[in-house]
Amino acid sequence: MSVIETIIDIPMEHERNVCGQFDEYLKKIERTLHVTMVSRDGQLKIIGPEDAIRRAKSVFGNLLELSKRGSAITAQNVDYALALSFSEKDGEILEIDKDIICRTINGRPVKPKTLGQKAYVDAIRKKMIVFGIGPAGTGKTYLAMAMAIQAFKDGEVGRIILTRPAIEAGEKLGFLPGDLQSKIDPYLRPLYDALYQIMGAESYQHNAEKGLIEVAPLAYMRGRTLDNAYIILDEAQNTTPAQMKMFLTRIGFGSKVIVTGDQTQKDLPAGSVSGLDVAVKVLKKVEDIGFCYLTNTDVVRHPLVQKIVEAYDEYESRSAGPGGGHRYPMDHMRKKDRQE
Repeated sequence: MSVIETIIDIPMEHERNVCGQFDEYLKKIERTLHVTMVSRDGQLKIIGPEDAIRRAKSVFGNLLELSKRGSAITAQNVDYALALSFSEKDGEILEIDKDIICRTINGRPVKPKTLGQKAYVDAIRKKMIVFGIGPAGTGKTYLAMAMAIQAFKDGEVGRIILTRPAIEAGEKLGFLPGDLQSKIDPYLRPLYDALYQIMGAESYQHNAEKGLIEVAPLAYMRGRTLDNAYIILDEAQNTTPAQMKMFLTRIGFGSKVIVTGDQTQKDLPAGSVSGLDVAVKVLKKVEDIGFCYLTNTDVVRHPLVQKIVEAYDEYESRSAGPGGGHRYPMDHMRKKDRQE
């Protein structure tokens, strides 16, 4: 296989952003595509096999275009651009970047970063009810919150309702001090964090006092009819089938619902059935309900999170074995020890 070289011009103002600190992004591209990249005096020289150079030029060109649009290039951008280069969808990373949902209180644009996230956002725009299912770090809740806040600002809905089951994540916290609000706030903290980041604490407080934004446990939804509202149910894997049915039948006219959950992180008592699992089976053929499945390739947190998700998926697949077995064998062993 013949080795060739090519040269790309790099505008000086984008060189550090695209190449990374100490050229870390170039080194990542070199290792993945087996090419040599040398950045010097506003030019990038790429040396290697023709096919690898074509991919490297495409990846670097996409990163450079993202930088010109004002994006701060991250390791996740580089990893995803490399992954797309092997699937012949490398140009789509620029199409994804165009879809700005809203901006945070600091002016940072909120937008999908992967094809899976783009499909999720598109489904939210088209469907009345959308289930966003996937592992931690795929942006399920954050993107849903951004869509809700933007719809509220645009006057498409009159209020936002955010809810999640108040269930302990494998721990017994005992009695919590304070009034009812103080007791439930720790369970709802992730929703508050996203609200403050996108909307700002003062704007949230102002709208919350007027009853236009409500953050509440799922139990508070019973008996209500929610018209003209954007409703988000987070951590839906921790609902029971009865709770899920109760929640979905609260929907009134002019409302939109997003249900997010991770089917691999259930905190329900042993032997309990997840309302999310049941809903996926029961509602999969219902018109105007969308199901979006995000994977570890859509993880947009620290790159290590993606590796952790992949490692757990592989471990659980091995543990289950051909006959099924226990998904978490260590939990089963601890339970057996207690019984003995």
